[in-house]
Amino acid sequence: MSTFIAPLKIGISACLLGKPVRFNGGHKESRLCSEILARHFEFVPVCPEVGIGLGTPREAIRLVGDPASPRAVGSVHRERDVSEALTGFGQRTAEQLDDICGYILMQKSPSCGMERVKVYQDNGNPVPGGGRGLFAAALIQARPDLPVEEDGRLNDPVLRENFITRVFAYAEWQRLQHAGLSRRALYAYHARYKYQLMATCRPQYQALGRLLAESSRQPLEEFAPRYFSQLMDALKHTASRGSHSNVLQHLSGYLKRALSADEKQELQHLIGQYRVGIVPLVVPLTLLKHHFRRHPDDYIAGQAYLQPHPEDLSLRNAL
Repeated sequence: MSTFIAPLKIGISACLLGKPVRFNGGHKESRLCSEILARHFEFVPVCPEVGIGLGTPREAIRLVGDPASPRAVGSVHRERDVSEALTGFGQRTAEQLDDICGYILMQKSPSCGMERVKVYQDNGNPVPGGGRGLFAAALIQARPDLPVEEDGRLNDPVLRENFITRVFAYAEWQRLQHAGLSRRALYAYHARYKYQLMATCRPQYQALGRLLAESSRQPLEEFAPRYFSQLMDALKHTASRGSHSNVLQHLSGYLKRALSADEKQELQHLIGQYRVGIVPLVVPLTLLKHHFRRHPDDYIAGQAYLQPHPEDLSLRNAL
């Protein structure tokens, strides 16, 4: 199993930590972030609207125009346009916070919202589907591989576990980069994420394998960033009970000569119960890890899937 270097740094909309930085002088504290995740991560709070010099309280801003490239203007004084300021602040933040491993954004915010932010037309009605906050858009464009999620979506246990898994995968890649990435280290990293990729996006796992097989003819400094971008895209897919069950079956195959008939039956029974929703993922996983402690396998011991994040986060208890 891997060891985790803690705490990892995650950028976050300051209002989610209870800081009174919103336009009305209030906040949008997320107890999940401020009380639970804050025990495990070092949060770096940012309020882009305060960051560009807007006071608190202040006139609210809204997005107007084309949803693909909206403008951020005052809700009362339309001539007050802060579009370039928010975009520039997002770009600078992406550059300055080069040691963060993820970002949590305030949903529906004209500066921080990741998706479905209201974009108003000249008649005062919002455009169906909405758009993206300008700070968030600039941040994501500048750091496309960085794990980014909205606070509301993190209340979904599947999305929460997926985001935190990506945060730790990103951190591990950063450590490889800082240590001086070698081709051998890249292959080992890919091997370590084999079953995690199979659980989230099997076609991408196979595509990445082919990419690696053809990589020997390419300079590592050109190939590695492309590989990592595709891996992070693959990890954005959420695993289902079916895909998790498939991985559990693959892992159990490494134990077929070590377990008794009764032990195999018990393990298969729990995997089946997980597949149909009777027990959470942590139940068959715990038994699998118990058997691998009794019958160690070096390859399996290095698999991120068995422990993609610290156990005390308890993220798989609700899957």
